[in-house]
Amino acid sequence: MKRLEETVRSIGKPSEEWRGKARNHILNLTMPPWALGRLLDLAVDLAGMQETLELRVGRKNIVLMAGDHGIVDEGVSPCSREVTTQMIHNFVGGNAGINVLARNAGAKVTVVDLGVESDLSALGDKILHRKVRSGARNFAKGPAMTREEAVRSVENGIGVALALAPETDVFGTGEMGIGNTSPSSAILSVLSGRPLPPLVGSGAGLSPEKVVRKVRIIEQGIRLNAPDRNDPLDVLAKVGGLEIGGIAGLILGAASLRRPVVVDGFISTAGALIAASLAPDSAHYMILAHRSAEPGHPAMTGVLGKTPLLDLGMRLGEGTGAALAMHLLDAAAAVMKDMATFQSAKVSRGGLP
Repeated sequence: MKRLEETVRSIGKPSEEWRGKARNHILNLTMPPWALGRLLDLAVDLAGMQETLELRVGRKNIVLMAGDHGIVDEGVSPCSREVTTQMIHNFVGGNAGINVLARNAGAKVTVVDLGVESDLSALGDKILHRKVRSGARNFAKGPAMTREEAVRSVENGIGVALALAPETDVFGTGEMGIGNTSPSSAILSVLSGRPLPPLVGSGAGLSPEKVVRKVRIIEQGIRLNAPDRNDPLDVLAKVGGLEIGGIAGLILGAASLRRPVVVDGFISTAGALIAASLAPDSAHYMILAHRSAEPGHPAMTGVLGKTPLLDLGMRLGEGTGAALAMHLLDAAAAVMKDMATFQSAKVSRGGLP
């Protein structure tokens, strides 16, 4: 718990001074005021985080947290838990969607075992081994984990951020865990106080009839465990997931280092909700990559008060949305670095302010 408490205490707001400097610089670039819209908002955000106009976004690392879920036993996913392990081998082989999109974005992919049910020790240093326990328990029948295990999952995520930081300018979040839309929906419902049914989607492809049953199972788990919405660690422990805790920790660690973290879709944003509940200022370092096709995601972004950069109807997870959004960080940095000012280009402002 000490690492978590120290990390939360160390998180401060981005620099308003550097945000102001970025705005002034942008207003002197050869274009009408704010003509590149939200790309310029992104540049201002990055300048405030990094306290420089020379934005550092070249070294990107998408950290893919992995964990299994006992709730899968209730039929909330069309896939079996074995797929989690199979996909981790696919990631390590470089053949999954996230590998393709990360290569295209010039980003590394780091796979972290927070709670995969199978033994992954044979993968050696191809992944980071931070297992808290072998899978979260079935929260329809009891807590997903103990409070101590929840804390360890978050602290392990913080540790990963600190370990990768010397070679990372920008973090991205990713995840793998069959069944993890169920704990994500539960976390959202509890922390937001919203009714569950509209927040639950098909996940990996459930039929409408099975989605109805999925809602009943999640509601059963929330009633049984009665998580305290004012205690994010209690929520994580009772209805969450180990990889979701790891994502929350990664975000907190990145924020403590004043590093931007590009948050992927539905499951990653559940981790972001936990992080923001533990340390509200950590939200300043979150860049929401895209709007997930999961129906609960807009409610998540509303709780965080943020607008995702992209809306492409995606629901793959793995960090794929984060990889795509990283191109926009590159673009924002390029505008700040390479675009001429009115003075340097000897261009008249004309009637522009």
